[in-house]
Amino acid sequence: MNLDDQADGLKFLIRDRDAKFTAAFDAVFTAVAVRIIRTPVRAPRANAIAERWIASARRECLDRLLITGERHLRLVLSEYVDAAFSGRPTCKQRSDLDFHVACMSVT
Repeated sequence: MNLDDQADGLKFLIRDRDAKFTAAFDAVFTAVAVRIIRTPVRAPRANAIAERWIASARRECLDRLLITGERHLRLVLSEYVDAAFSGRPTCKQRSDLDFHVACMSVT
C-alpha cells in the first residue's frame, strides 16, 4: 500500500512536537501536499483538547449511527462540525486557528 493511494483526501496532519517525528517523517507527507500542523509550543493540553473533540464526535455522533461509506461519514461529520461551531461565536471569530480550519476541512 502506497501513501499516494491513501492521501488523496488528506489536507492536514495534526501532530505534537515530539522528537520522534523527524524531518524525514514530515517529508513523506509534504511530498504528497499534506500540510503539517504542529501543536503549539508549551501547550501541554493541546493534545488533550484534540483528543476530547474526537471523543465527543465519536460519542455524540458516530456511536449512534451506522456509517455506510466514506461519503456518508463526511456528510455526518460536516453536519456535526456545523452544529458544534454554530453556537460558539468565539470559534467563528477566530477562524484563523489551525485546529478550526482542520475541523472544517472534513467537508
